[in-house]
Amino acid sequence: MKYHAYELANAMIAPWRLGARHLKQQLDYPMNPFGWMPVNRKIVAGCDVFERITRRYTKPLFGIETVDIDGAAVAVIEETVLDKPFCSLLRFHRENSDGDPKVLLIAPMSGHFATLLRGTARAMIPGHDLYVTDWADAGTVPLEDGSFDLDDFIDYIIEFVQFLGPDVHIIAVCQPAVPALAATARMAAMQTPFKPASLTMMGGPIDTRRNPTVVNELAQNKSLAWFEQSVISRVPFPNAGYARRVYPGFVQLSGFMTMNLDRHITAHRKLFEHLVEGDEDPVEQHDKFYDEYMSVMDLPAEFYLQTIETVFQKHALPDGFMTHRAAPVDCALITETAIMTVEGEKDDICGLGQTEAAHDLCPNVPAADHRHYEQKGVGHYGVFNGKRWRTDIQPRIAAFIKDVEARRE
Repeated sequence: MKYHAYELANAMIAPWRLGARHLKQQLDYPMNPFGWMPVNRKIVAGCDVFERITRRYTKPLFGIETVDIDGAAVAVIEETVLDKPFCSLLRFHRENSDGDPKVLLIAPMSGHFATLLRGTARAMIPGHDLYVTDWADAGTVPLEDGSFDLDDFIDYIIEFVQFLGPDVHIIAVCQPAVPALAATARMAAMQTPFKPASLTMMGGPIDTRRNPTVVNELAQNKSLAWFEQSVISRVPFPNAGYARRVYPGFVQLSGFMTMNLDRHITAHRKLFEHLVEGDEDPVEQHDKFYDEYMSVMDLPAEFYLQTIETVFQKHALPDGFMTHRAAPVDCALITETAIMTVEGEKDDICGLGQTEAAHDLCPNVPAADHRHYEQKGVGHYGVFNGKRWRTDIQPRIAAFIKDVEARRE
């Protein structure tokens, strides 16, 4: 019923949103003789803020058309190279990239679209042949396409690696760290034709018992039945995924926002002030952030619940009893894949040590193929986006990939 109530609320507020948009257009008309008046500017700004906070945000575009290489703009072509019901594998192809290391960037399936990694991808494209997992909104996947759980996520990673061929370097951001490590272990056990040359895990919950965060404690302290009863809903008609059980994106977004509610209230108050004053640059920066932040997708219920149980409650991977399709996931079998972990000093989602735990699980990887880096002064999102990502973290990952390539020649 939560999803139906959400749809009903959107339908009820739509006329008000339309009215606010029309009032703004009338008062903001260039020929309006009263447009300069402070009260007029405040009404216009209020209408603008109301429309923004009640808007239904759609999936953003990556929009990476060029990248800068040695001061020159080089064209980038985004293409879908493999299409599956719950994920499209995208390639960001640029001129003369065929000889560069192949990188599979696994985006988190945790509420936001893969475009959250736009900055991550943009920094990787210049020196790599980049592929990105573009996960589908489960609310748009027809029920006849079947279910999708953590085992399916691992299957997808294995399939993508085999599709891309030899010497693929995986980068898993946040949530996919666990299935990426599990997939690497399963490929080692199954002796698949191709195995990842390296696996880099960034801010991932390998062992959430190390420096647990508020998010970890919530997942640990609530029963699986509580999560199923409290946050799982069926997609209502007429959405394409009608009747599918999902963890709705709007529920996830409400959780994100309540964690830092004061910050979001302040941001929108400042937006109102900037709109009144006509400051375009701060407004543009606000829109750039919130257009991405407010765009969320539904997660398959099976995947969400299995992840909660396996990763956050049972700690199945670090304790050695995680399975994939009833087969054991044994990270000790990994011998040919180099392992790098990256953490942020101020990460309030994946605490320090949680990702680094991956090294302890892979004792048979040669010492030269282990690397860990802690970035000072950044939180969770700073690990894969922003200035520190571009200037400190990405160059280290690129150097790690280059070292791995050199040792395998």
